[in-house]
Amino acid sequence: MIEVAGLERRFGDLVAVGGVSFQVGEGEIFGFLGPNGAGKSTTIKMLSTLLLPTAGSARVAGHDVVAEAPAVRRALGLLFQDSAVDDRLTGRENLDVHCMIYGVPRRERAARIEKSLDWIGLRAQADDLVRTFSGGMRRRLEVARALLHRPRVLFLDEPTTGLDPQTRRVLWDKLRALRASDQVTIFMTTHYMDEAEQCDRVAIIDHGRLVAEGTPAELRHRAGTERVTLATVDDVRAAAELAARFGVDPQPTEQGLEFAVEDADAFLPRLAGFPVEMRNLSLRKPTLEDAFLALTGHAIRPDEAAARDQIRRMVKMRGRLRG
Repeated sequence: MIEVAGLERRFGDLVAVGGVSFQVGEGEIFGFLGPNGAGKSTTIKMLSTLLLPTAGSARVAGHDVVAEAPAVRRALGLLFQDSAVDDRLTGRENLDVHCMIYGVPRRERAARIEKSLDWIGLRAQADDLVRTFSGGMRRRLEVARALLHRPRVLFLDEPTTGLDPQTRRVLWDKLRALRASDQVTIFMTTHYMDEAEQCDRVAIIDHGRLVAEGTPAELRHRAGTERVTLATVDDVRAAAELAARFGVDPQPTEQGLEFAVEDADAFLPRLAGFPVEMRNLSLRKPTLEDAFLALTGHAIRPDEAAARDQIRRMVKMRGRLRG
């Protein structure tokens, strides 16, 4: 459903997206994982025909994003990073306007809108002004709106930034159900590790280039070792014994001695009969965050990224109020 080859976007001397290539199959949930400024939103803008590529090519639902832009737009739904609903209208009016823009037949509009409101859980608030909606309600309305014209591909740019954990779970439940029922292809960007875990495949993007691609499990495996934490009655002696017996390099932490092993399932039974009394033993499998760090050399720092997003939205809102 999405075919990208050597896609590039430059802004003067700045390379925002540097020759990325990937494919996304029908009904797949595919995620771009990376920090702010990595090129995620720029890629979505090119794929949704909002920004012309500098080089390379891309096809969405079989249509070239440059030569067949109108056909691409008809085939996709788009959820922007920032809220794009009109808060001077009601929820129902926002959906009705979207139907008119996308040419949904008049005789079908009312039924589609009602079904969408039921699906997203906003029927009771449908005739309230959107300015009275919470952030989670607005996001759900935007999802309903993006799906009204029955797109084959849904683009989600940082879909849950600023939402509370419960609302994020509800939104993901809805998206998984949609994929299961309608085989909608979902392409999303995120800097949340737990959100990337929801994807069938993930591409790590950093400084405009794809660093790695695979299932979440495959990427976690590329992070390498598992981490064992062992607390004993004598960590100094235990560290020496671990190094001598198993060739590991224990590092002291607040929780005890931490060291890396290639296969924890095979290693842990070897601790039977360890000469230093153990108080606590724990195992941590590699995470997507470990994978991101191993593959890029730095952490993604989602909390800081979310804070920057919030500041940017506040500045934009202040500008609107002044205007």
